[in-house]
Amino acid sequence: MLLYFVRHGDPIYDPDQLTPLGQRQAEAVARRIALQGIDKIFASTSTRAYQTAIPTAEICKKPITQLDWCNESHAWDQLCVDKPDGGRTWAFRYPPTAQLFVSREIRSLGEKWYTHPDIEKYHLEKGLARIQNEADKFLLSLGYEHLSEKNLFKAINPTNERVALFAHEGFGAAFLSCILDIPYPEFSVHFGLTHSSLTVIEFREDHGYVIPLVFTSGNDSHLYHEHLLTGYQNRIRY
Repeated sequence: MLLYFVRHGDPIYDPDQLTPLGQRQAEAVARRIALQGIDKIFASTSTRAYQTAIPTAEICKKPITQLDWCNESHAWDQLCVDKPDGGRTWAFRYPPTAQLFVSREIRSLGEKWYTHPDIEKYHLEKGLARIQNEADKFLLSLGYEHLSEKNLFKAINPTNERVALFAHEGFGAAFLSCILDIPYPEFSVHFGLTHSSLTVIEFREDHGYVIPLVFTSGNDSHLYHEHLLTGYQNRIRY
């Protein structure tokens, strides 16, 4: 199986929808995915993620199954930290927390990184546990049982399907860290997902087991191909 994780296109967050640029990005990634076809399409229940999935569904003539557990609002509630000005932001975006995430203190705690006294007050582990549980059920429905104690999957019903999930960056950092068994602090700080970017993970069965292999991460080459502006979080243009 190939799992395609696609972040939504350039958005307006209020009201929740794609901008005209985001729509073109969604069409560009759809043409890229359609080159080899797709078997199943899933999307977050947010409008911007669903709108990003629509062009792929139309070209490939596949229905879209919406998954509320992928909605960014849930991850935002559980994986953010408070700022001194009273606002909130992603833990991996807030400089003091991001610096902690890459520190030896955090890495020395291993899987218990969230017990650090400057981290545990945010209860990030609850948000990660929710996404881990839902991700495990999702992959099991596709034929792969997560064996967390071994950091791999058991191939219950391996397939050659291509499966696409259209969702979000904040959610995606947690989701991808969960299925790859990479600690969330390290993954969220070091890996970015720009608008409409494509991450492809292979689930190839070998003697009954699967160690997920990342073919490409946060790739936006379809935007270059379509001569569209590209850049992480709209901060850097190429």
